[in-house]
Amino acid sequence: MSTTTKNCWCSLLLFIGAATLVVALENGLARTPPMGWLAWERFRCNTDCKNDPENCISDHLFRTMTDIIISEGYADVGYEYINIDDCWLEKKRNFHGQLVPDKQRFPYGMKSLADYIHSKGLKFGIYEDYGNYTCAGYPGILGYMENDASLFAAWDVDYVKLDGCYSNHREMDEGYPQFGFHLNQTGRPMIYSCSWPVYQIYSGIKPNYSSIINHCNLWRNWDDIQDSWSSVESIIEYYGKNQDSIVPNAGPGHWNDPDMLIIGNFGLSYEQSKTQMAMWAVFAAPLLMSVDLRKIRPEYKAILQNKKIIDVNQDPLGIQGRRIYKELGIEIWARPITPLYQNYYSYAIVFLNRRTDGTPSDISVTLKDIALKYPGGYRVEDLYEDVDYGILSPQTKIKVKVNPTGVVILRCNLQVEDVYDSNQYTPYSPLDQLYKVRRNSFK
Repeated sequence: MSTTTKNCWCSLLLFIGAATLVVALENGLARTPPMGWLAWERFRCNTDCKNDPENCISDHLFRTMTDIIISEGYADVGYEYINIDDCWLEKKRNFHGQLVPDKQRFPYGMKSLADYIHSKGLKFGIYEDYGNYTCAGYPGILGYMENDASLFAAWDVDYVKLDGCYSNHREMDEGYPQFGFHLNQTGRPMIYSCSWPVYQIYSGIKPNYSSIINHCNLWRNWDDIQDSWSSVESIIEYYGKNQDSIVPNAGPGHWNDPDMLIIGNFGLSYEQSKTQMAMWAVFAAPLLMSVDLRKIRPEYKAILQNKKIIDVNQDPLGIQGRRIYKELGIEIWARPITPLYQNYYSYAIVFLNRRTDGTPSDISVTLKDIALKYPGGYRVEDLYEDVDYGILSPQTKIKVKVNPTGVVILRCNLQVEDVYDSNQYTPYSPLDQLYKVRRNSFK
C-alpha cells in the first residue's frame, strides 16, 4: 500500500473522530444522508401546465408527490424531503426585490405549499442559484443573499439547494459560505446543499474541501446525472478514481452528493437500478428520488424501499465506502459500518459486475482477503435476495454470481454482544487493510 493511501486513511480516521465534536454549518442537520424526492431529473423545467397539467412544475405536482410519499410507504422507510428544483419562479423579482413564485403554477404561494408538506410530517426543500440567474434563466441570489435567506425562513423552508450557473467560480469560496451564514442567521434550521466544488472543477480550480465541509451539508462534485446507465457508470468510476481526495470529506453533517436516484424512470434496467441503489448506499450518498411515483413499477419501488440497504446508507458512523478491487470489469467496494468492536468494523460489501458480455460472473473470495478478520466471525446476509449465509469465519470462502451491470450487496456484521454507542466509540486503524486484497483470490 502506498504512503499516499496510508496517509489518506489516517486523515479519514482523525476526521471521523472529530466529526462528533464539530457541527457543520452550526445547524446540526444531516447527521445521516438526507432522503427524499426531487423533481429535476424526471420533470426538468416543464412549465407547460396548459397542455401538460399533470407533469408541469407546479403546486399540484408537489402536493401529489407528498401524498404518495405518505400513502405508498416511502416516508415509513426514511424519505422525508419534498424538494423543488429550478423553474418555480417568476422571471423577475417584485417591486421590493423579493423572489416571486410563478403566479399561475403556484397560485397559493410557497408558504402554503410548505404548510401542506409539513402537515403530512414531511419537510420542504427549495432551489436557488449563486449567480445572476438560475440555470434556466430565473432570478439568482446575487445582490439579495440576506433577503432571500430571510424569505426562505419565512416560508418555513427546510432544505436549500444552491446551484452555480451564471456566476464567477472563483468567488464561490467567499459567496457560498456567505449565503450559508445568512441561512444560519435566520434561526431556522435549513439543510444547505451546494454546487460549489463541481463548478470549480469544471473551471480547473481545486476545491477547498476544508472550507466546503464546514459550510455545506452536502455538495455536488461531478456531472449531473442523466437517465442512462452510462451516466450512472461514469459517476461510479469518478468516485472510484478520486476516492483518495473525496472520501475523507464525508461524515455526519457533510456528504458527497453523486446526484439523484433515477430508479424507476426509462434509462436503467432492473439490474442497473439495483446497482445504483447499492452503490449510493456504499457512497453514503443522499437518497433523493427523481421519478414519477404515480407510475413506478412495483419491482423498482421495492428497490427504493429496500430497508436493509437504506440502513447501510444511513449508518451512523457516516464513513464513505471505497473501491478495494478492480480488474477485468469486476469491482469490489467496501464500507465500514456498525456494529463495531475494539479494532474491528462490520462491513457492507458490494460485488459489482461492469461487464456487458451477457452472462453472470462468478466471484469467490475468503473474508480475510477483503480485510474481514475478526476471529469471532461475521453474520453475512445478501440484502437483495434475503439470503442468510449464517456466521462465517475469516477463513471462509464465499462465492457470488453477479449479473452483467449488476451487483450483489452483502452485510457482514460482527458477532459480538457489546452494544455500539455512537457517542462513545473510538475510531481504529484496520481500515487500511482494505487495500491488502490478493488479486488471485478472484476469478
